[in-house]
Amino acid sequence: LQRQDDSILVDLAAALASAGVNAFRFDFAGNGESEGLFQYGNYRKEADDLRSVVSYFSEQKYDIIALVGHSKGGNAVLLYASMYHDVTVIVNISGRFALEEGIEGRLGKNFLQRIKKDGYIDVRNKKGKFEYRVTEESLRDRLSTDTLLSSRSISKGCRVLTVHGSEDETVPARDALMFAAHIPNHDLHIVVGANHRYTGHEQELTSLALDFIKPRPRKSSSLRPKL
Repeated sequence: LQRQDDSILVDLAAALASAGVNAFRFDFAGNGESEGLFQYGNYRKEADDLRSVVSYFSEQKYDIIALVGHSKGGNAVLLYASMYHDVTVIVNISGRFALEEGIEGRLGKNFLQRIKKDGYIDVRNKKGKFEYRVTEESLRDRLSTDTLLSSRSISKGCRVLTVHGSEDETVPARDALMFAAHIPNHDLHIVVGANHRYTGHEQELTSLALDFIKPRPRKSSSLRPKL
């Protein structure tokens, strides 16, 4: 999840395929190749869209063994797990716990006053090119998404892995510690030296996720009968 051409997820999907696990990557509405408008918040809607994808493949008789998301996609898979309890493995790669943070860096100072005045803020890149529009409604959606409550609502039967780079320049690594503190059945791995894109650490990330999704079988004790 989170841009199907995201190299992180492309590499992981290839590794899963080599391990005999089918992987399906897709873009949420307004992301990558999907139609529609990009929404700054929209977390609940993305969890509902994910529900539609899971339901479709379940109807096609696929066994959904895990959901994986990077960045905002990490938040989507966690929110899904808190709302629906039918997938028992979740991998959150660099999701943001404190959704109220990181906004000023994207929208600029006094964003609340400006968006109340104009009803929207247009986000542009460093070259001044328009990227997307943030409406007051989408900003409220982000600020009203309760990550603490949703984290605590994930069932103990759901295994969750959070992977985060220690040098993440987009989402601070302390957010990963917050997920670890509040999700009932949680494993945490901080990749030392990795940024938000895991540049130079792609193989380590892929191995961590793959081992969590499809654990290697333990060697049988010589004292136990072999079946």
